[in-house]
Amino acid sequence: MIYTVIDVETTGKGNRMTEISIFKYDGETVIDEFTSLINPESFIPSHIVALTGIDNDLVADAPVFKDVADDILNITEGTTFVAHNVNFDYNIISGEFKRIGVDFNRKKLCTVRLSRRLLPGHRSYSLGKLCNSLNINLVNRHRARGDAEATVILFEILLRQPDTEVVFKEFLNKNSREGTLPPNLPKEVFEALPNKPGIYYFKNKKGTIIYVGKAIDIKKRVLSHFYSKTKKSLDMVRETGDIDFEVSGSELIALLMEDAAIKHHFPMYNKVAKRTIQSFAIFSYEDRKGVLHLATNKGKLVPNPIITFFNVRDVRTYLENICVQHNLCPKYCHLQESVSECSHYSIKNCKGICKDEESVEDYNNRVLEAIHSISEQKDNIVIKEKGRHVNEKAFIQIKNGIYIGYGFIDNDAQITHSDDLNTYIIPQKDNMDIQKILRQHVLKKDLVKNPKSADKLKSNLTLNQTSFNL
Repeated sequence: MIYTVIDVETTGKGNRMTEISIFKYDGETVIDEFTSLINPESFIPSHIVALTGIDNDLVADAPVFKDVADDILNITEGTTFVAHNVNFDYNIISGEFKRIGVDFNRKKLCTVRLSRRLLPGHRSYSLGKLCNSLNINLVNRHRARGDAEATVILFEILLRQPDTEVVFKEFLNKNSREGTLPPNLPKEVFEALPNKPGIYYFKNKKGTIIYVGKAIDIKKRVLSHFYSKTKKSLDMVRETGDIDFEVSGSELIALLMEDAAIKHHFPMYNKVAKRTIQSFAIFSYEDRKGVLHLATNKGKLVPNPIITFFNVRDVRTYLENICVQHNLCPKYCHLQESVSECSHYSIKNCKGICKDEESVEDYNNRVLEAIHSISEQKDNIVIKEKGRHVNEKAFIQIKNGIYIGYGFIDNDAQITHSDDLNTYIIPQKDNMDIQKILRQHVLKKDLVKNPKSADKLKSNLTLNQTSFNL
């Protein structure tokens, strides 16, 4: 078997290649070599320059990737791609080929995973520390040729181990996950993941949670991270040394569990999920004439909202519906601005407050009735969900419009009143992310039952409108 032992250096951000070194190795001797700086056609950040010594001036006159693509294809053709943390180097190279419209497919072996199996007991399997433990002379660290040359020597040591033939055969088996899994993740950890809904925790070698995700199928979703070629996924997977999980029984509870876990642990790779959701609220105020207005604004600017939504369209549609139901004036509901009297294109049942044809008292009474009707909708709800196994059911509890938490109950438990759920509840904190998750769930459920009433449901939607009895 012929191998090509490879190392690449990159720009870090954007993962554009700055240097590549390839040693073609027949198991005994290096029979060919290709090493070259690469012009990444993008800026090299200062922290990468400090690490590798490769700066923008050094690569200014170097060939771009497409100019060396044929050399890389030719030297690696018919060989097994070998690297320390192979998925990183392989994905960088295949990504560069993809940019020029060329497919790059090679069998691959990871010297980190091979070392863990064939050379057990080392405290660290990073290239530098492993070379130090094995007395491998590693020169020009973090330069492609120096790291690739040291990896060749490490690979020679691996080839001499008693179980090499069996282990290599297992790793090269197309049905094996060994070539896909992160270098520091034991295979048995991945194999223990269930094909069930829930959340999963990526942890680094120190046990720190670096990412939390949710899935309908935990094992399948985790595997998809290993195939992703985004910089975030590549960096995250490279750091992953362990994966933990919690089964939820349903996607909805998995969403709630994920939100709570992210807000508790603040994992470094959950930046998008930690962003603040923009909210929009309906509120009321009294003007100088004593007329009560209903209006909307961004949620953070409304200290005492009557009801909250998560996009402008929904909050406006809801307010239009309230205006129709209670014969309110579009002008004083701020559905029309800068007009002396209302002339809304679809809302025409104003009783004349804007024309002084109705008393302020009568109009304000209807506004108060509208506010009361909205407040009354914040009832107590129990949403029923699938349990984590066939002998269990799950529930989500909302009291007075506030999310209380979720829980799991054996099928044979006797529940006759919502207070009976207190024994089983797992208390949780309410927040705008949770409100959005639950409201979207309620909308989805109602649309399945009555798809023709989508517009009406969307304008009337509040959390209490769908309730599931245990």
